[in-house]
Amino acid sequence: LLSFIGCLAENGKPHGPVFIHEPDDIVFPVDSEERKATLNCEAKGNPTPHYRWQRNGTDFDVSLDYRYNLIGGSLVINNPVRTQDYGTYQCFVTNSFGTIVSREVKLQFAYLENFKGKSRNNVSVREGQGVVLLCGAPSHSTELKYAWIFNQFPTFVEQDNHRFVSQKTGNLYISKVEVSDVGAYICEIENTVTNKRVLSPPTPLVLRTDGVMGEYEPKIEVRFPETVFAAKGSTVKLECFALGNPVPAISWRKIGGSFSDKVKANKTFGVLEIPNFQQKDSGTYECTAENSRGKNTARGQLVFYARPNWIRSIADAFVPIEESLQWVCKANGDPKPSHRWLKNGEPLMKEERIRVEKGALTIPAVNLSDSGMYQCLAENKHGLIYLSAELRVLASAPDFSMSPLKKLIAVSVGGEVIIECKPKASPRPTFAWMKGNVILQENERRIILEDGSLRIANVTKKDGGHYACIARNYFGSSNSTGTLMVKDPTRITIPPSDMDVTVGESTILPCQVSHDPSLSVEFAWSFNGQLIDFRRDRDHFEKVGGGSSGDLMIRNIQLKHAGRFVCMVQTTVDSASAAADLIVRVPPGPPGGVIMEEITDTTAQLSWSPGIDNHSPISMYTVQARTPFSVGWQALKTVPDVIGGDAVTATVIDLSPWVEYEFRVVASNSIGIGEPSLPSEKSRTEEALPEVGPANVSGGDGSRSELVITWEPVPEELQNGEGFGYVVAFRPAGATSWMKAAVTSADASRYVFRNESVPPFSPYEVKVGVYNNQGEGPYSSVITVYSAEEEPTVAPFNVSARSLSASEVQVFWEAIPWETNKGKVRGYEIWYWTDDENEDVASKKRSNGNHTTTKVTGLKGSTFYYMVVTAFSSAGTGPASPPVNVTTKKPPPSQAPGKIRWESESSRVVLNWDHVKAMENESEVTGYKVLYRNNRQSRTKVIETNNTSVELLLPDDADYIIEVKTFSDGGDGISSAQIRIPRMSYPDGGKSGASASNTCTLSAFSTIVLSLSARSALW
Repeated sequence: LLSFIGCLAENGKPHGPVFIHEPDDIVFPVDSEERKATLNCEAKGNPTPHYRWQRNGTDFDVSLDYRYNLIGGSLVINNPVRTQDYGTYQCFVTNSFGTIVSREVKLQFAYLENFKGKSRNNVSVREGQGVVLLCGAPSHSTELKYAWIFNQFPTFVEQDNHRFVSQKTGNLYISKVEVSDVGAYICEIENTVTNKRVLSPPTPLVLRTDGVMGEYEPKIEVRFPETVFAAKGSTVKLECFALGNPVPAISWRKIGGSFSDKVKANKTFGVLEIPNFQQKDSGTYECTAENSRGKNTARGQLVFYARPNWIRSIADAFVPIEESLQWVCKANGDPKPSHRWLKNGEPLMKEERIRVEKGALTIPAVNLSDSGMYQCLAENKHGLIYLSAELRVLASAPDFSMSPLKKLIAVSVGGEVIIECKPKASPRPTFAWMKGNVILQENERRIILEDGSLRIANVTKKDGGHYACIARNYFGSSNSTGTLMVKDPTRITIPPSDMDVTVGESTILPCQVSHDPSLSVEFAWSFNGQLIDFRRDRDHFEKVGGGSSGDLMIRNIQLKHAGRFVCMVQTTVDSASAAADLIVRVPPGPPGGVIMEEITDTTAQLSWSPGIDNHSPISMYTVQARTPFSVGWQALKTVPDVIGGDAVTATVIDLSPWVEYEFRVVASNSIGIGEPSLPSEKSRTEEALPEVGPANVSGGDGSRSELVITWEPVPEELQNGEGFGYVVAFRPAGATSWMKAAVTSADASRYVFRNESVPPFSPYEVKVGVYNNQGEGPYSSVITVYSAEEEPTVAPFNVSARSLSASEVQVFWEAIPWETNKGKVRGYEIWYWTDDENEDVASKKRSNGNHTTTKVTGLKGSTFYYMVVTAFSSAGTGPASPPVNVTTKKPPPSQAPGKIRWESESSRVVLNWDHVKAMENESEVTGYKVLYRNNRQSRTKVIETNNTSVELLLPDDADYIIEVKTFSDGGDGISSAQIRIPRMSYPDGGKSGASASNTCTLSAFSTIVLSLSARSALW
């Protein structure tokens, strides 16, 4: 629809013809089933244009030949005849504005006739001689493609280094005839347009019997022309082939240059192909044919050409009469194109007042006869191109119908107004103005502009009234009127003023005005040149006031709000504005460029550049550092201790040696602490002797004949250098000389001295020192460490065991001597296994300390167990006692108490349940446990009973959770489902009066109004 409306608008506006489609060259196959050729020509114009055609430069009337039809502007030729219709065609399009002509196109006919004759004479050659078999193409038009058949179809001659089919001549070249080449040869030709193929009569190739041809130098039979013209972007193919014995080799080169990567030679090198031909590919090319007897060459010049191409075009021109016109069209090409002009399809006749210079057409003063359609033509020997444009000379009396004066114009006192007067007129008219009935004279305040408009500066109330603009040329005159209203000016009476605020504060920038009471006023604010969107930025900006006030409230001021705010006041007549700068004071910006100038083992010299003070002077700097071992950034000690706000250097002290540091600087002012600088580059302090020895030196335990010494490793940040390790020194108590061992791992925390001479459980004096590549550091204080103990040598005696339940057994024994001169008993280990297990898989439980009994849990009910007891020291376990046996009790009942019923009265709750009868393989029930707790607490209370009921006194201020389970010799059974006893409620919230009574029965077969929940880990 839009396209259709656009088309109507185009058709509704008068204009000269413009091509939509121009004709193109046509190659018509003579045997085509279509049987018609169409030369397209379509143009738009208003009035609708009409068409005519020329053939070979002469007009012809299509109505005189029934084979010709015009469909729109396109020429349709039915049953084209080669002898009559071949030629060049041009389409002419005309309407009342003029004529344009299309480019010239050719109508060609593609055909290929059959070969004449049925046989050809024998070609006799000696073996080793070269030969050329002629194809002799019949009459044809358009490009052909050649191939040769050997003896019979479909055996085609394969091209190799001694056979070549030229696509220029169609001939077959055999550089050196061999016995295998003897046979009949048929030339096949294909028309690339019609695809028709024809076969020549066979040409027999026979060998002569008078001898064999000797060797001879190459003779080039296929050579490319001395000059080859190549179009820009085309593909150029050069052919070269030679006869010779031995078979010549073909090679190519470019004289004075080299081939680009795109250049290709076929497998026999008989064809050189240059795709996408460009200016740089032009030059002299040489083909060389060479064998052992000599060589021969062929040369040719490749000449680049480019068809004309527009680089500057022309456009329609609508020029008032007597004014000037200049059109410039320009095309490039190789060779350089020439330019000429057509008017209405005919060569432009040179006149004294019309100048044509190369592609420029100049008419200093146009007249009506110059109107028409013009075409610029650019041409070189390789092509011709056209550009079209319309020149319309305008001649009319002044006309205000399309652009009258504004009926009402408002302006404020003291302002400036321009009353526009722009009638349509050709030639340009002269102008005069009237106010009321008085002709206006120009003065300092009133000026008639070049386009006829009236400008009045410094307007007063007296300037109000009715104005008329009068326009005249020699075709006539016309006028238009309008009214000027003068209003009181708009002025800002209370403008915003510069302010200085701290980040986070709020403020109001005032803006109050006086204005003409008949006009409404609109306020707007801009910030740093951008209009404030009060809906989007409502978190910070709000317009307050009303009427003649448009104050701006700024809330929670941030640093980004620093800048220039402008209040803008607008009426329909005038406007006013006032600006103020808002300075926001915040903590300083980050310092820049922190550089580590010099570093030692414990100090670093730093420098930096000051950051932005954000309108509040910097009072001090703080230096912070980060290492791989620190948690975040840490403040450092410096010299001076307090770094003043004007300083840009400082020395950091008390650093750790051989630690990689990053430094940053933070500035402070009266507002607060600013953002830190970017970190400096990482730098490592120099190495130094270790200053800290190992902590928590200890030892003991281990295996027989071992002295085990342990310590807490020194952290990496305190190792002060590379090559860090430990020196372990030890000696028997009372000895004077130390034995020492080096531990080279910085992460080591243990050293074991093994020697058969080490007595068991003997005291040693021990100290551990440190070292690095700089030397030794301090030792720890001397402590006493005992060497490894021996295992106990005797077994516990009088071992016994008693079953406590289905899963628990209590084991008893008598202790062995607790401490000897060879070690100390650390505890006892109980081994136990079932009757169907081996001792090797026994479970173990340790009892640390000098105890003589322990409880073994997690056993299986009704199971026979063996148990032994051994003593152990830090060196290991001693011999085991003789085994004792014990059988665990039957497991408790697997059934939980059921059918639990409860009654409540006041704070008294009575519970009843059914007795649980144990199965044959279970322990008999000996009683029940009732577990209850306040729903808001986790502590559980337990009541045991031998009965199937119990009475509880429960406070009435909360809900209670209750469970019931059995107990027996085999232990506790499983619990019942939880019961929730709701808190008791009394009339009027009191406890006196008739008590409430509730009865409830829990059954798997009845529905009850209770809160029951799944059992959870409350006990």
